[in-house]
Amino acid sequence: MTLLLLAGSGDARRIAEGLNGVDVIASLAGATRDPAPLPVPTRSGGFGGEAGFRRFLTENGITAVLDATHPYAHRITARTARVCAELDLPFLQFLRPGWTPEPGDKWTEIAREEDAAAHIPKGTTVFLGTGRQMLEGFANLAGRCVICRQIDPPEEPFPFEGGEFLVGRPPFSVEDEIALFSRLKVDWLVVKNAGGAASRTKLTAARQLGIPVLMIARPPQGDWPIVDTVDAALDWARRL
Repeated sequence: MTLLLLAGSGDARRIAEGLNGVDVIASLAGATRDPAPLPVPTRSGGFGGEAGFRRFLTENGITAVLDATHPYAHRITARTARVCAELDLPFLQFLRPGWTPEPGDKWTEIAREEDAAAHIPKGTTVFLGTGRQMLEGFANLAGRCVICRQIDPPEEPFPFEGGEFLVGRPPFSVEDEIALFSRLKVDWLVVKNAGGAASRTKLTAARQLGIPVLMIARPPQGDWPIVDTVDAALDWARRL
């Protein structure tokens, strides 16, 4: 058996570390420059579309696929599940639980990035914890100061007026986030419901500072096997 692990998240790293004795190839999308190395053989970059993905599976003798990509990489997940079904390959998605509000949180759920402008008044400072992949969807936030945090230094100018990039590599502590939001005078925080303890620190900081949060809802999931713990994902891989 050769397992393909679609990685890119902290949970994928934990899964890779637990796959002792399993023949595995990890794949990174290449969205982050100089990622920390994984403890298994790893490739980086896209597959060249669906045809390229099929070719990779065949040429590398892949017999099962474990998708531990970001919860919002839904296009990748849907394509992978479809191709695996057509090729009769076992497929599993690891999807960590989403966040739920705690007492004192001021959350409003929105369906799309474009919906943020309807909630955020002009003249305010908006901190985007969504990454650069979704940035174009916030182009209608004219009249606000928009700050987008990303891991790598930007290669291109900010795509719309009134915005700026802030480079930072996680993890960030609650104290780090409180200091940052206070220094920037953040009025609104916009995030994706990625889940996970490490990324929740910005939400804890927002609660302590009384900052309202716009939470972009998760994309709908398809009809394929899903687990929400690392242990369950490892059990599945070991049973193959």
